[in-house]
Formats: sequence, C-alpha cells, structure tokens
Amino acid sequence: MVTGATSLSLVRDELFATMEEAEQSLEHFIIDRNNGGLLQQAVENLKQVRGTLNLIELTGAELLAQEILQLATDIPVGAGEERDTQLAALSNALYVLGRYLESVDASRQEMPELLLPAINALRLVSGQPALPESFFFSARLDHARPPVAAAVRESAGRGAEARRLRQMYQVGLLGFIREENAAASLRLMGRALGRLDVLFANTPGGRLCWLGTAALEAMLDGQLLPRQSRKQLFSRLDREVRQLIANTAYEAPRGLLKELLYLVALAESSGPIASEVRQIFSLSSLPFTDHLLEDEFQRLAGPGQAVMRSLSSAIREELASVKDLLDLIERQTAPADAYVSLQTQLGKLGKTLGMVGLSSASSALHAQLPVVAGWTGEVAPDPQALLKLADAVLYVESMVGSLERGEKRDPRPQIAQPGHEAEAFANHQLTEACIVVIGEATAGLALAKRAITAYLESNGEKLHLANVPFSLMAVRGGLRFLEQDRAADLIGACADFIQKEMLEGMQMPAEQMLETLADALTSLEYYLEGGAVLRRDDSRVSVLDLAEESVRALGLPVAA
Repeated sequence: MVTGATSLSLVRDELFATMEEAEQSLEHFIIDRNNGGLLQQAVENLKQVRGTLNLIELTGAELLAQEILQLATDIPVGAGEERDTQLAALSNALYVLGRYLESVDASRQEMPELLLPAINALRLVSGQPALPESFFFSARLDHARPPVAAAVRESAGRGAEARRLRQMYQVGLLGFIREENAAASLRLMGRALGRLDVLFANTPGGRLCWLGTAALEAMLDGQLLPRQSRKQLFSRLDREVRQLIANTAYEAPRGLLKELLYLVALAESSGPIASEVRQIFSLSSLPFTDHLLEDEFQRLAGPGQAVMRSLSSAIREELASVKDLLDLIERQTAPADAYVSLQTQLGKLGKTLGMVGLSSASSALHAQLPVVAGWTGEVAPDPQALLKLADAVLYVESMVGSLERGEKRDPRPQIAQPGHEAEAFANHQLTEACIVVIGEATAGLALAKRAITAYLESNGEKLHLANVPFSLMAVRGGLRFLEQDRAADLIGACADFIQKEMLEGMQMPAEQMLETLADALTSLEYYLEGGAVLRRDDSRVSVLDLAEESVRALGLPVAA
C-alpha cells in the first residue's frame, strides 16, 4: 500500500473539502456559540480528517489533527469569552494544517517538525505539557563513551571548582535567555560545561556534561536559533548539573540526552566534540536545517522578520533618492519639480516609519515638512535649513539601520526630538566609536587565550606569550577610556600573572592554574561582548564577580 506524502494526492480533493467544511462550521460556531449543530458538524469533519491522515500515515499531520479534534471535543455549546483563546488556537491550527498539507502535496516531502509549534500551542491552551523538539527524532542512547583522562582532584577541591564553573554556566545561560549576544553566551556556557566534563569524566553523570558540551558546540557552529524550547532545555541542564555536583553517581534523564543529541544532529557541527558524538551515536544528517525550519515556520504562519528586512531595504532606497535630491538642491542644479517631489517623498517616508514603530524618525521627517513646503524654484533654500534637513535624514538612516539589524541589537540610536537630530546623530557616532574600542579589546583577549592554548600545547614555549602582556595592557587602557576601571584592573592582574609566572617563571604553571587564567579571560571577554559596557548598566556585574573569583584563585590580589 502506498502511504505518506506520495498517497496524499489520492485523497487530496476529499480531504481538503472536508477540512474547508470543518473550518466554516467552526467559524460559524464562533459567531453563534449556542448552535450545537455547527460544533457537532465541525467535530464530525475533524474525525474524518484525522481518520484519512491515519489511513495514509502522515504522522505529523495526523498528530496535529488529533490535537485539534481533542480540543474541539472539549469546547462546550454556549462557550463564553473564557474559551476565546482555545477557539483562536483551533482556527490557527486548522489554517497551519491546511498550509502544511498543500506543501506536502506540492513537494511530496514530509517535514512533521514544522507542525510542532501548532501542536504545542494547542497543548498549551489545553493545559498539557509541550512536546520536545526531538519528538520526531530517533537515536539509540546506549552507546558507550570512549574512556577519557579525567582531572585528578580531591573531593573538596573538585566541589569548589565545580560550583565556580556552574556559576560561569549560569552567567552565560542568563545572557542566552535574554538574547544578549547569544553567541558569546553560548561560548561561555560551553567553556564551563567543557571544564565540568573534564572534572566528571568517566562518572555516570559525566555523560551529561559531554553531550551538553557537544550540543553547545553545535548551537554555535550551526548558528541554531535561540528558541524558547532551547532556553528551557539549557535551563534544565543547569538543574541537572546541580544534582551531578551533589552526587557524581547521578544519571541524567534519557529524554534530556535525546534533546541534546537532536541539536547535534540538526547542526552538523564540524567541532571536535560534536563530531565525536555524531560518530559514536551514528547520527545521520537530517533532511533540513534549523534556518530552513524557521523559514518554513514563517511561511506557514505568516510574515516575519524577512518582511521587515525587505521593508527596511525599500526605505533605504527611498532615503537614497531623498539624499540625491538634497545634493542637487544644495548645488542649485535641481529640476523645477524637485521641491514638490522632495516634500512628497518625506511625507511618504514619515508615514512608513510611523507604521513600523520608528516614531522618532517619523517625527523628525514630519517636522521638516513645513520648511520644505515653503521652498520654491525662485528662492534658494536657506543653507542652515538644508543642513538641518540633512541631519534629520542621517538620523533616520541610522534608525533604519537598527531596524534592519533587528530590534535586539545594542546599541539602538538615541531617540531625538525634532530639531535635535544632529546631536542624536553625533551621540550615535560616538557610540559606534566605543564599539570599535570594545571590538579591539575583545580581539586582544581572544588573542591572549589563543596564545595561552599554544603555550600549553607546546609544553611551555614562552615565545607564544611574548606579546600577550603588552596586548592586555592595551586592552586595559581601552577599558580605562571607557571608564570600566574594575574590568581594567582584572585584565591588568591577568597580564601580571602571565608576565611573572609564565614568562619570567622558571617552570610552567600547573594546567589547573592555566585553565583558571583562561576562565578569567573568558569571563572578561563575555562581559565586553554583552553590551553592558555601552549601556552603562550593572546587568552583568556578576560576570566581573566571576572573573574576580578566578583571579583570586590564581593567588593574585584584587582591589577592593
């Protein structure tokens, strides 16, 4: 018997007609909720849809149809406003199911993962737990990890270091949950979990750290999206790590391990740990990528970020046209209708900017309209007025740039009052200059970490460290300029340790000390990448606390 996507065409017309009848009956019931016949007709049609999908074995579609039917059956006749959320979820799920079946019919390819958001939306309003991302993914979980060399620590020493590393993981996790530079947050989490893996290797609980490190490596290499389900997954991982620290014989739930393996399979990372895991567990390539899934989610549910990017691109083209007109007017070579055209374009742009939520940019342009309306071909515009209009256009351009990069990008341009666009633009340029300083400082820290790794791998070849203290002192100077004195002091302490203990010392420091130094530099690097420096807030003061704790563990004095 032919089943799946290839058999959908055999029942397509009847199936789609039944679904349309179900949608219409449900829509009419939402309007007339005392008409039990409409609700019953919708339920009967949904039963037929579910049965048909079961017959042709479209697994994901059948599961969604089952969830739709179950929720529809729970809706009572005469349902009040308290059922509006459930009825809306039903309508949306039917719409998504229809779009999905159309896609399967056209491409002859099933992708049941696309239906998980709609399925979980129904389960949420029904008070049921959400299905995991790996629901349609299968893998054997009983493969043994090859023996590795675990770090030798006394029980008390291992516990103290493990708690510090868990704190490092939590700092990164908080940034990941807030989506404050997700890549930097994932690197910090991976660093912490990788160190924990060394501490607990060859213990029953060490398997959790190993697979968690692989999943974080995959998240970074594959640029997987920071979905809510993944934030919950890595939060759950933190809770499991807490139990592992308390009891090394603890074994993580198999469902959690499967979720971590799914991320490794999804990303196809070329990193060493993820590659090892993929080989040991024989993880085959999935027929989709994370970004393909996201594009398909958006296509099924409606417009998303792609629309905003297209819109910002169109606004940029309009701005380029306005700047060309201003250039012609300033050189007094503009055509006779240039002023009317300029006024029209400014008005149109102002309305568009208001529609996409850039009200400050919209106000800046609208404030210029009365001035432009007074310009005529006989009298040249006042140069000062032209300059103010140019300032407003530059300010709008910077605001549109923030829209194009996404609303969560830091820093966003300063909101300007009409007539003060030049000041706002200047502040924005200063902020961009600070970004350059921070970028150079981050690069200096990354260079120092690579040099330490090379020093360790070469069994203490000091040539690798020759320029590191100088680079770190340059970083410290940049942080002084940014008024980040505490971070500057910590970086200075790291530079002193490298100079005295590694360059001038007679023997190579213990590997544990070098790892602790790398922990301090990693924490400082994360602090700079997080945006707290630019925002001048204390949201990441815990990162500096973590770096300070690592510096103290090196035996270095820290200023109070």
